Amino acid sequence: MNATFSFGSATGVGSLPGGDAREAAKTATGSFEDFPFLAELPARGPGADMIGRTAGLLVELYARVEPSGWRIGDHPGRDTRRARSWLGEDLDALEEFTQDHQGPLKVQAVGPWTLAAGLELRNGEAALSDPGAVRDLSASLAEGLRLHLAEVRRRVPGAELVLQLDEPSLTAVLRGHVRTASGYRTHRAVDRQIVAATLRDVVGVHAEGPVVVHSCAPDVPFALLRRAGAAAVSFDFSLLTERDDDAIGEAVEAGTRLFAGVVPGTDTALSDPAGSVMGVRTLWRRLGLRPGLLAETVTVTPTCGLAGASPGYARQALAHCARAARSLADNPE
Repeated sequence: MNATFSFGSATGVGSLPGGDAREAAKTATGSFEDFPFLAELPARGPGADMIGRTAGLLVELYARVEPSGWRIGDHPGRDTRRARSWLGEDLDALEEFTQDHQGPLKVQAVGPWTLAAGLELRNGEAALSDPGAVRDLSASLAEGLRLHLAEVRRRVPGAELVLQLDEPSLTAVLRGHVRTASGYRTHRAVDRQIVAATLRDVVGVHAEGPVVVHSCAPDVPFALLRRAGAAAVSFDFSLLTERDDDAIGEAVEAGTRLFAGVVPGTDTALSDPAGSVMGVRTLWRRLGLRPGLLAETVTVTPTCGLAGASPGYARQALAHCARAARSLADNPE
């Protein structure tokens, strides 16, 4: 990755409420002129949801909706076509609103481990249960992401692409907490070295730019993600505990960018922007880090996606992120 890459100071996580691709693109690009993102609209239904949208990117692997969730099938059916169609709509809208955009632009997809936990094999068990299936799935995802990034690059030639891999199930995979189809047992914990190696292979498809790994679950494995090649880690700041201090301090010193989720993802009264990043400043002091590093290291985001918010609140939350980031830059102490 180019060491001189410049991230924006604030951006969104990915999902927005509603089903209007143009309205979403207008919000995602207008809120963050220096770091827009490709909006996701899960309210449209199967194929626009997180797992279905990424399943539509897979190469030579297809998935369909069953009552229990998304299941790998033999050929592209209606569900795959719908997922690809909606992604095409979103890309059309993004292209329209980023005509002259120069600089970072973020696109999101589900990472290999959350995909393996969320996609079923023909027998109804998660792909996670079969190491060979996980390898095939990761290879298919890597190829699909390569093609997707090339398509976004073609549509927005001035963009410096940032790839975000959504891994909310990663901690559960590492700890053996992902439930089997029966619900009575859990799948065995996956070895950390295998988890890191698989992530590294997928991260490697975007050698031209940085990859951020997002998880809004507790106990984000910062050190593992760093070893896997993630240039940045996106997390829900409210879930941090002092147990995370050492890992975060090491990450910052190693040059990892922090996407700090500080603005709530569902409707609530928002404090003043400076108040929203108070915890970030407190963490910095506790770690003994130089205040001037804050603006160079932190990108402000909502705690997670905004799919569950009202449209008005979603716009307000994104604008609040931008103002909070300015506050952090203007008054790091």
